[in-house]
Formats: sequence, C-alpha cells, structure tokens
Amino acid sequence: MSKVRVHNFSISIDGYAAGPGQTLDVPLGAGGRLLHEWVFNTRAGRQMIGEDGGDEGIDDEFFAQREVGIGATIMGRNMFGPIRGPWGDAQWSGWWGENPPFHCPVFVLSHHPRPPIEMQGGTTSHFVDAGIEVALERARDAASGNDVLIGGGATTIREYLAAGLIDEMHLVIVPVLLGSGERLFEDLAGIGNAYHCAEHVSAPAVMHVRLSRMEPSAR
Repeated sequence: MSKVRVHNFSISIDGYAAGPGQTLDVPLGAGGRLLHEWVFNTRAGRQMIGEDGGDEGIDDEFFAQREVGIGATIMGRNMFGPIRGPWGDAQWSGWWGENPPFHCPVFVLSHHPRPPIEMQGGTTSHFVDAGIEVALERARDAASGNDVLIGGGATTIREYLAAGLIDEMHLVIVPVLLGSGERLFEDLAGIGNAYHCAEHVSAPAVMHVRLSRMEPSAR
C-alpha cells in the first residue's frame, strides 16, 4: 500500500520550520531561508532551479530522492502563498513560477474553493475545502498507487500527525536558532510512542533523521 510521507522537511534545532512574519517578499519568515541553504548547495538542488554545479554527497543523495515514488502532494494554504481569505480575483499561482518543482497533482488545503490551476511540468494545483481526510483521499486517487507527500508547512504536517495519518517523516535538522515562528512539534501528545527513528545521518551542514510509524502491537 502507498505511504503518506514527509520528505526533506527542514527545521531549526529549536524546532521551527519557518520564521515569523511571512510576507510576499519574505516567504519563509524572518531567518527562514537559513533552513534551506543546504538544499541549494547540493547538485540536485541547483538542478531544480536550472543551475549547474553544487555538491555531491549525503545531502545531495537525500534531496535527489524528493520526487522518487511520489504521486501527489498535499500542502497548506500558507505554504502555497501569502493570500488570506477568499481568493477573489487574485491570480496567485504559487511561489514557484510557471514550472513548479512538484511535477504531480498538488492538493492545497483551503477554506475557500477555487478552480484548479494547471502549470507547466505536470503540476496541477487543486484546492480542497473539505478537510484533511478528503484531501488525502483525493491525493491517493490521483497518486495511482504511489506515495503521497505532505509537503508542509508545519501546521499541515501537525494536523496529519495528530490524525495518525503519516507513515514516515524525513526531517532535516539545521543547526540554527530561530527563536520564534512556526513550530513543527507542538500539541502532539503521545506522538513519541507512535514513531521510531529508522535512520539518522550526520552531514557537514545538517542532520537527516527518518522516523517511521510503529505498528500498534510494537508500541
């Protein structure tokens, strides 16, 4: 059966996945870009944005797996963009330009309906206003047996964790302190009994940690 996964999700050592004060000009909040510098130092990360060069090694190997086995992606509205409330006449189609890096159907959680947006490279954004379970059901159907990626942000991942719907998480722990912002692990009583560390690998810049959900009989 296909899995529900988190992959290449960066957090600071004090647990924040984004800094405070997200705006159109500062999409990751204050200091949030520091969480993703490791990506753009890798060969795969630079290829993603159409540039040459970049480092090989552990970080590159992890990031290069970002699309492997993924058939659909789910994200929160905050990750999709800075617009709040009804969509109105807004033409916003995401932070990523005409050819987003997903290359699969994307399901955006929203309280406000909106027609799908078809982009280049196989990415079509669908807007789901019926809750996380319906979004996952639609994403599984679209994934055709492949895995579903919970892309973020932290609030969306927490919602799926609290519902017991995530099978595996690959987290990237970046040695910076943000002090405030959007925290990943919060109000998740009992989660420590649900997952075990399947892998942890130290690289020069970050640490990669892969958590897998335990079978109920093993908890």
